[in-house]
Amino acid sequence: MNKRDSPRGRGQAAILRPGAAPDIAIGRLAPPESWAPLVDYVWTVRWRCAEPHVQQVIPQPVVHLAAEQWQGRPRVLVHGLSRRPFERRLVGEGQVVGAAFVPAGFRAVLRRSLAEISDRVVPLGDLLPVDDHTAARRMLEPGQTDEALATHMVGLLDAVGAEPDPLGVELARLMREIEDDPTLVRAEQVAERAGVQLRTLQRRFSEYVGIGPKWVVQRFRLLDAAAVAHAGGDVDWAGLAADLGFSDQAHLVRAFTAVVGTPPARYARDATA
Repeated sequence: MNKRDSPRGRGQAAILRPGAAPDIAIGRLAPPESWAPLVDYVWTVRWRCAEPHVQQVIPQPVVHLAAEQWQGRPRVLVHGLSRRPFERRLVGEGQVVGAAFVPAGFRAVLRRSLAEISDRVVPLGDLLPVDDHTAARRMLEPGQTDEALATHMVGLLDAVGAEPDPLGVELARLMREIEDDPTLVRAEQVAERAGVQLRTLQRRFSEYVGIGPKWVVQRFRLLDAAAVAHAGGDVDWAGLAADLGFSDQAHLVRAFTAVVGTPPARYARDATA
């Protein structure tokens, strides 16, 4: 597996207040070819914090597997799509190993509706017949390279397997279009591009993504707003709100504050200070 410096997606913009983080090292590696259609990248996070640090991340419309401590035991956890703000308290030294699936990709592994795990964190072994405890213990042993940790994660994925289907592949492609095309600002536009009625698109998103297209579109546009805030400089927030499909600047401020905790202009000042 190769290092992936710039993975597809809004991964960098999703990490809030990146300049405030203490000694945290984030690694990303491309998955092997066999998993590339379903897994965006394998990631590692290692930290050494003299003082407790709370790291906040904007949740994206993707599912993550993560080997971490869960109720006092190493487990591989399935982080379903979350509509709530996500934060993690880092203390002392530690590491987490994960796999970020492409949007709609985890449906091929779970083999049933992703709506079942939305807004939930569930041990993988509670959903599928696999020993995630032993796998997590291997991945949490210190002193290993990122490549070795990624190999353990891919080994677990190979043990679980996947059953892709054409609709899942098509929805993954459509999700990439939403992510990459800032002119897609309404669910109706996405339905038109997919060539289906809006209700059909909503049913498909619930099954394969875990949430409706309206939420997905707005979340990607909020990530675009976060990327602008991280870039620094003067920002025409009213103009940006219009470009991203919000009815007005107040609508962008409300949506951004609900996810990040502060209005975008204030966040931009704090993030670049």
